Amino acid sequence: MLKVAILGFGFMGRMHYRCWRSLAGATVTAVCDADPHALDESARNRGNIAGAEGDVDLAGVKVYGDFEEMLRQEPLDALSITIPTHLHPAATIAALDAGLHVLCEKPMALNLADGTRMIEAAQRSGKVLQIGHCIRFWPEYAKAKEIVDSGVHGRVIAATFQRLAATAARRQQTWYVDAERSGGMALDLHIHDTDFVQYLFGVPQNVCSHGASVPAGGLAHIVTRYGYDDDKLVLAEGGWAMMPPFGFQMRFHIALESATLDFDFHRDPKLRLSTAAGEMIVPPCEPGDGYARQIEHFARRIRGEDVPDVVTPQEALLSLRIIEAERESAHTGRPVTIGGPNAEEESSHAV
Repeated sequence: MLKVAILGFGFMGRMHYRCWRSLAGATVTAVCDADPHALDESARNRGNIAGAEGDVDLAGVKVYGDFEEMLRQEPLDALSITIPTHLHPAATIAALDAGLHVLCEKPMALNLADGTRMIEAAQRSGKVLQIGHCIRFWPEYAKAKEIVDSGVHGRVIAATFQRLAATAARRQQTWYVDAERSGGMALDLHIHDTDFVQYLFGVPQNVCSHGASVPAGGLAHIVTRYGYDDDKLVLAEGGWAMMPPFGFQMRFHIALESATLDFDFHRDPKLRLSTAAGEMIVPPCEPGDGYARQIEHFARRIRGEDVPDVVTPQEALLSLRIIEAERESAHTGRPVTIGGPNAEEESSHAV
């Protein structure tokens, strides 16, 4: 039985709690949050997607307010880290050094230097470090990659991804809108699609981004073209300046030579495949959501099972690198080349 703790018990911590509770062979034995109100009703539903535990029964679960004390006191196998981004590196390194496997929420860190330190700690400890890029595990996105990779419908002509939210208005006065703690919209929200673009096509040669900022809030909306060595057009749009009634939207369209894939989170069916023969097919997808599937994958890895490397820490670091280039491009108004001589080799999931 895997003994698991959760560090941070807001919306995402509760989401991880739900997923771990439903997983056979694992038990949450401890949760830790420095906020004494973390278990209050008000912490239930702060995220974009439903599914986090609301009223939680923590019978048999030890509750800590001090992370170091939890590491000293609890016999643990693994830790889910769901605290603000600027705290990820220190917590991850401490847990790895204490001999725990770590699933750390995305983005892994605010910058490349801290992300590199996390990877070095994982290598030093010999433990698993997985970064929570849940979109790679999201059933419809995973199926889209499977279809694209198969080549059955020819090459990709164009692909567009969109992720829009009302985070800036709904989460005023929280760490999310403080770029010093969250990395801002590009690193907290838009990175989902940036990472999936990398997963689907490999590291782009360059990016060309345009952005819009709001007073005292930094970059609030971004549109990026990802440049590759062929003529496919790959775009992603992200923004969190929508008004609260808008809610949340994630979608994509992928135009192939003989078919079109499109996904809309709020539609039924969510994923459709339209073919040149005039068919509209609903591709079969795995059950569940990306949160549950990534935690199941993490658990299988730390049990030593032979599972594919859906996401590696090095790829999570590359997503940080691409976001840095996007922010630079949006600021300067010029395309930015993705640095690093081994960028393409480091991304092993390119088509």
